[in-house]
Amino acid sequence: MSRTPLSTSLDRYEVWFVTGSQKLYGEETLRQVAEQSQAVVAGLDGLPVEVVWKPVLKDSDAIRRLALEANARDDVIGIIAWMHTFSPAKMWIAGLDALRKPLLHLHTQANVELPWGDIDFDFMNLNQAAHGDREFGYIQTRLGVARKTVVGHVSNPAVRAQIEDWQRAAAGWAAARTLKLARFGDNMRYVAVTEGDKTEAELRFGVQVNTWGVNELAEAVAAASASDIDALVAEYEELYDVAPELRRGAERHGSLRDGAAIELGLRSFLEEGGFGAFTTSFEDLGSLTQLPGLAVQRLMAEGYGFGAEGDWKTAILVRVANVMGAGLPGGASLMEDYTYDLVAGDEKILGAHMLEVAPSLTTTKPRLEVHPLGIGGKADPVRLVFTADPGPAVVVAMSDMRDRFRLVANVVENVDAPDLPNLPVGRAVWKPAPDFATSAACWLAAGAAHHTVMTTSVGIEVFRDFAEIAGTELLVIDESTNVRDFQRELRWNQAYYRLAQGL
Repeated sequence: MSRTPLSTSLDRYEVWFVTGSQKLYGEETLRQVAEQSQAVVAGLDGLPVEVVWKPVLKDSDAIRRLALEANARDDVIGIIAWMHTFSPAKMWIAGLDALRKPLLHLHTQANVELPWGDIDFDFMNLNQAAHGDREFGYIQTRLGVARKTVVGHVSNPAVRAQIEDWQRAAAGWAAARTLKLARFGDNMRYVAVTEGDKTEAELRFGVQVNTWGVNELAEAVAAASASDIDALVAEYEELYDVAPELRRGAERHGSLRDGAAIELGLRSFLEEGGFGAFTTSFEDLGSLTQLPGLAVQRLMAEGYGFGAEGDWKTAILVRVANVMGAGLPGGASLMEDYTYDLVAGDEKILGAHMLEVAPSLTTTKPRLEVHPLGIGGKADPVRLVFTADPGPAVVVAMSDMRDRFRLVANVVENVDAPDLPNLPVGRAVWKPAPDFATSAACWLAAGAAHHTVMTTSVGIEVFRDFAEIAGTELLVIDESTNVRDFQRELRWNQAYYRLAQGL
């Protein structure tokens, strides 16, 4: 089978810009509509996903056909719609009912300031978006169409930022819809949050979650050539501060070569199978010499999704977050709340995992070390050791709530960590919003998982857009959160999502 390297770039995607009008106004007005909508698209130049202008839509059949064409194109990840003049909303029923791509309703107009002294009725006929978009908003709500609404002129940076957030969320959704996830072995025994309905995940998110025996991976690792291992070790030595005992000729160099072989075998397996995410478990390592640590860290930094202990739901989130953050500083990684610093008024969370935290969370040069793991019963694994950079971040968990998947997101601030000379793992130290006690109480009340994705690339609004596109519950813990209102939201959501599913 041929190998296909994983892509995280947004360059292969496009978003279509559609403009609504009708034949009532005549060819001259429609010509101006087309020119002005093309100018709006030009004002969106430079966004991470190309915005492609489409001819003005004037009747029901054209709208329906455009929706079907968009559905059939894997590279089209969404539609931006603007009712330039007045497009009677009944024209949009068939098209909106057929559309299966994310939708953004841009409530804008061609001009920023009104030319008060020059306004005549021809101007009013041409510039009717103020009520044309309201007609469109009505039919979207009447049909129950999920969408994002952005209000304002495209020259406004805040408008562009909202559209970019939606584009990134739509790209994450497109990546989920085509994602293949390989589970090497099963999830950790007796652990609840790593369980979940894989069939429902494919229905709701499009992700194919399947299992391969660990020794199939081990065979790919054993096939790594000495020359490829040499080349990868040389790359390690260039990129990282390699501990002396792991260097060529030193007593632990064999451990580094084993880690390199695992990376080569894992990468080849994923590329040959077209996988964009994977899981491992320390309880199921087969004939692997060590728990994959370094390999997992590097693959996550390249855009792969990963979940430890068989946690495929977190692996999905890591992949989606990597795609949504493509081209931005920072990265996305598996994370886990490990322990707390409970100094009153200055509480912090120390997050890490056994080995698998992505180095994309830091701009410093990680140190490549080898240490005992204490679990798994294998040789001491190699891993990258570092602390995540200070700055804003979001941690997000996915939980299976029996009748739905629930996303819980906490806005946090990574901070400078105290010296941690005896903690040989990648880690982050953060302060959660709005404060530690409120954050933890709400997280626990929501039944949110202890495995998360931490992203330092995209903010909470991108996850709001993603949840809206996916039709998935999202609970946000941020500066405005308090426990009592959060508990009310939990109760309301419980009723809403059960009713929304119908019988």
